[in-house]
Amino acid sequence: MRIVIIGAGSAGRQLARRLYSEKHDVILIDVKAEPLQETETILDIQIVHGSGSSPAVLKEAQIEKAELVVAVTGSDETNMLACLLAHQAGVSHTVARVTNIDFIHAGSPFSPRELGIDKIVSQKEECARELFNVLRLPGTLEVVDVLDEHAIAVGIKVDIDSPLLLTTLKDFPRKDLIQSIRFIAQMHGSKVQIPTGDSQFQIGDDVYLLGEANAISEFLAWAFPEQKPFERIIIAGGGDLGFHLARNLESIRAEIVILEPDSERAHFCADHLDRTLVIKANPLDPESLNEAGITEDTAFVAATDDDENNIICCLMAEKKGARFTAAQVIKTEYAPIISSLSLLDRALNPYTSMINTILRYVRGAHVEAAASLYSLPGELFEIRLPEGSANQGRAIKDVDMPGGSIIAAVLRGDALHVAVGDFVLEAGDRLVLYALPDATGRILKQLRETNDKVL
Repeated sequence: MRIVIIGAGSAGRQLARRLYSEKHDVILIDVKAEPLQETETILDIQIVHGSGSSPAVLKEAQIEKAELVVAVTGSDETNMLACLLAHQAGVSHTVARVTNIDFIHAGSPFSPRELGIDKIVSQKEECARELFNVLRLPGTLEVVDVLDEHAIAVGIKVDIDSPLLLTTLKDFPRKDLIQSIRFIAQMHGSKVQIPTGDSQFQIGDDVYLLGEANAISEFLAWAFPEQKPFERIIIAGGGDLGFHLARNLESIRAEIVILEPDSERAHFCADHLDRTLVIKANPLDPESLNEAGITEDTAFVAATDDDENNIICCLMAEKKGARFTAAQVIKTEYAPIISSLSLLDRALNPYTSMINTILRYVRGAHVEAAASLYSLPGELFEIRLPEGSANQGRAIKDVDMPGGSIIAAVLRGDALHVAVGDFVLEAGDRLVLYALPDATGRILKQLRETNDKVL
């Protein structure tokens, strides 16, 4: 697929690397020459120097030949105008990164789709939503919505007191709990595998499961009885991410506190939030953390745009007794360091949500949605079973799935069904499946080569 990316900042470069690794034809546009040249030394892609909202620059990039245009500069107006021009040039799909709420939630006649923009991505809102899910489900490493929020995929870590130890899945003591969820992956160190009935979890394993939110909550309450809801959640930084997160968290019972050093931004947060305590303070100041009131029932989230400060804030909060720490970490090179040294309970890259949105278009018409998890290799796919499929009327146990992949759940109408072996598929069913990295390539190849939808 020929893909034009407008904006060579952190978001654009990460996206270019991902798409280039998947053998797409990538063209990168930016007004600054330096990031373009740096990217060109690493990736064999075409670069175009200039503004992505300039018709002359878009012509130089041969925009009319592109199948997808993604505009991710720091300017909402530039991104939207670039997508509008691409739409006029006949580009099939356009995606714009936007931060202004007025643009994001504009109705008719100003809705993005009516203007010719297929998808508006607000990475801060998506990132805040993911953090909200993790905070409302204590004990999880990450949470991703699937099947239009009918189900969630969550990651958990097996500790020394976990009841998941010393038993195989086929001998699981609470069969009532696991009948409504599906284990999709087990990570032991760097080794990832799809669990079977003979699988046995070990201390330190990261385990991923999928199911309805209520079923997952019930399972977590049994698996982690010590994980009580947080009484207080402290957010370092009242920028877009911190503000959106606080607004979401106001729907739960915890006390919410924002630490924001800038007076103007602190006043904005105080004026637009209902039950959040906003303190004008530097979160790097130990006295500010004391004033915020960190206890053993506190979750601390560092949401500034400075990775290093976020990590330091979390380390300070943990030392003062915070039970859970999470931080926005934009630089991908920090991820393995954070993981190996266990510096944080959760590191979140805001561009992951953006990439997940864009993957829907890259994967093509056969895939209704696709998602990558932050810590788990591989990918989640949502696929609709077409009329006339060879697997229509076939039980899941008889479906010939590519090795290294698993059907996790089936959405039929508004009813979610865990993918047990005897469940019979019907045309129109929406399936969510998880594939290991090697299997992902095979599935994508099959999608490109057949009119059926893998299944």
